[in-house]
Amino acid sequence: MGDLRTEEFVVNMGPVHPSTHGVCRLMLTMNGEQIVDAEPVIGYLHRAIEKICENRTYPQCIPMMDRFEYVTAMSTNELFCLATERLAEVEVPERAEYIRVIMLELNRIASHLIFYGTTAMDCGALTPFLWGLRERELIIDLFEETCGQRLTYNYFRIGGVANDLPIDFVPKCRSALDVIEGKMSDYTGILNNNPIWLARLKGIGTAEADHALAWGVTGPVLRACGVAHDLRKDDPYSIYDRFDFEVPIAQEGDCYARYLVRLEEIRQSIKIVRQALDGLPEGETRTKIKANFKPPAGEIYTRIENSRGEMGIYIQSNGDKKPLRVKLRGGSYNQLQFLPEIVRGKGYLIADLVAIFATFDVILPEVDR
Repeated sequence: MGDLRTEEFVVNMGPVHPSTHGVCRLMLTMNGEQIVDAEPVIGYLHRAIEKICENRTYPQCIPMMDRFEYVTAMSTNELFCLATERLAEVEVPERAEYIRVIMLELNRIASHLIFYGTTAMDCGALTPFLWGLRERELIIDLFEETCGQRLTYNYFRIGGVANDLPIDFVPKCRSALDVIEGKMSDYTGILNNNPIWLARLKGIGTAEADHALAWGVTGPVLRACGVAHDLRKDDPYSIYDRFDFEVPIAQEGDCYARYLVRLEEIRQSIKIVRQALDGLPEGETRTKIKANFKPPAGEIYTRIENSRGEMGIYIQSNGDKKPLRVKLRGGSYNQLQFLPEIVRGKGYLIADLVAIFATFDVILPEVDR
């Protein structure tokens, strides 16, 4: 009887697979049920946001930033406004800075609640998904009362924010934070001792710190490898240097570590928002700029800590009312390119890849732009 030989074959996971969190295609080379290699194929969502911004005035670019990374659109607003303000030397009022930090951290919490729910659902648990959306709704309601939108906010402005907080925002925000903090024990209680959850995440998709750094990985994926890199601490922007908070890290670098880091980041963001609410000053919320706003000629690169890692923007100005060049950087892109490196040759199954992809928390508009 001859030797039994197998032949590798290619399977497409996506571009409309529910576990790819958007329009992403993963070309999997399989040997039986085991993954030999994985190649991300992107470009299905390309909308030329950078080129569109080069044909818009600076204030008109802000709504386009909302589409760059829609899950934490407040951070994309901050990114563009911060870069433009630095380029044009525009001062932001104190109250506006505090409001920005409050909105940024609330949006980070909302993003991680989505991560908690969708990752659990991808691995077969529906209840955490419903819980995550339930608490996220408290934050989205606050955003809707403030700026009228629930997903793409267009709330930040060059020089501040579009309008002041509603009268009852502060007590409602404190109440929402209390509810979310109180639910954290439920979140961990339903999963952290669940044998199926632990089997799906622990020891799966392990990444080494040096390897992750070599691929430009940032954010929770890097911090789960033991690297305490957070731009809010390492390169503070806005008024983040005024707040007391920790940078959560883990050492294992696997799916479970990435899950734990994001849950702890929710707790730290709650801590930051409470401090910002306590220190919220009175005053103006926006510095007036000319209707025909034109930054001086020059160039700038600005970066912030998005919920998925380092988010950056390069703006080149020739002194006109439209930017000459706009180039965006999102943390999801590097993480997606890093994905094959921790899957290749490890003998993982497609079910393992689903968990790995979910804990990378990739947002495809941030990849394709």
